Amino acid sequence: MTARIYYADLWGRRDGKYRTLVDTDIAKTGWIELKPVSPFYLFVPRDEAQLDEYEKGWKVTDIFIFTGEGFTSHRDDFAVAFTLAEIEKRLYALAKDDDSDETIRETFNLKDTGTWKLSVARKALKSDKDIGKAIQTCLYRPFDKRFCLLHTSIMDRPRMQTQSQMMKPNLALSTIRNVEIAGGFTHVLCVAQVIDRHAVSLKEINYLLPLYLYPVEGEMQLEEGHRRPNLNPDFIKAFSDKLGLKFISDGKGDLISTFGPEDIFNYAYAVFHSPTYRTRYAEFLKIDFPRLPLTSDKTLFKALAAKGAELVALHLMESPILNDRITKYPVSGSDTVDKVSYDDKNQRVYINKTQYFEGVPPEVWNFHIGGYQVAQKWLKDRKDRTLTYDELTHYQKVIVALKETIRLMAGIDDLIPGWPVE
Repeated sequence: MTARIYYADLWGRRDGKYRTLVDTDIAKTGWIELKPVSPFYLFVPRDEAQLDEYEKGWKVTDIFIFTGEGFTSHRDDFAVAFTLAEIEKRLYALAKDDDSDETIRETFNLKDTGTWKLSVARKALKSDKDIGKAIQTCLYRPFDKRFCLLHTSIMDRPRMQTQSQMMKPNLALSTIRNVEIAGGFTHVLCVAQVIDRHAVSLKEINYLLPLYLYPVEGEMQLEEGHRRPNLNPDFIKAFSDKLGLKFISDGKGDLISTFGPEDIFNYAYAVFHSPTYRTRYAEFLKIDFPRLPLTSDKTLFKALAAKGAELVALHLMESPILNDRITKYPVSGSDTVDKVSYDDKNQRVYINKTQYFEGVPPEVWNFHIGGYQVAQKWLKDRKDRTLTYDELTHYQKVIVALKETIRLMAGIDDLIPGWPVE
């Protein structure tokens, strides 16, 4: 006999729930019959009105051939730093200094674990003739680039196979498989360097999907710097046939007769930032990687790719618009981050009792990427640090980037004539 599954929920305080459970006849409970289906067999009800439509899109892990995770150090206080000078000091203390292990351990608060031993790590680092390559720029959190020690003797899980693809000119999408916190899907960000496992969201695992693949040791290399698109040939054929454009293997096409990997990336980036996409498919974005709908409309593809390119430039902090600041930092002082707070009435972000950034709109202050309220997170992570001129400038550019992102997201929705995307 096939099992039948029923669902009911009960919200409130514990004592109220107990009382209701005692007083309620199970036969009179307002059950909802569920019919779980593959692949998730969910034991909770959900709105599946748009499911068939959504599943016609390509899952990002079917678009990108090679995917991986961000690095996990298990000792970020040592392996990740705000400045190059800090990270160099740590690396060469382990690899070059003759100080004892105990001195190094005490200086940097390093502890042995079941999988990592300081003495073993130091021995391996001292024998590495190319140790300088361990120092990499990384995206640690949204708009928060830092320096890291990407080395198997320092990080527990450096994910070298994945991260090595980002040590040369490249572009990648970082996203997650499922949303574990309230607030819906905002978990997508472009990156151009190695990333931490929680660069986009603290709770969920962050995946890295490089746009290009470079040859690794042992692979045939036709020419210096040769790379190939990290895109599924079946996906390329499907999109090429739908658009009626010829695919080129690097860069951008003319979008008249050709299109390239970066056009696809920019188009996808725009679609994933569509507010309607995020709300229309919210139920499905909670539980699996995002899916990309393909369009046969060349004009729409070109327009969305252009919007996506603007977003990419903003999020990589490369757009010239970032120099058009909308904020002021009018009060002199220590520039030390103490208590971060927001004054909604005056649109001020305070970093301490007297100093603030003025002209930060509420929608910018509250804007989230993944699990992070970006304008707040960037400052809170620098508590007790004295901000340099470059950091003060960078934060003001981040505010511009967020404001422009909100504007572009609305513009993306305006471009799409209707759903599903055709």
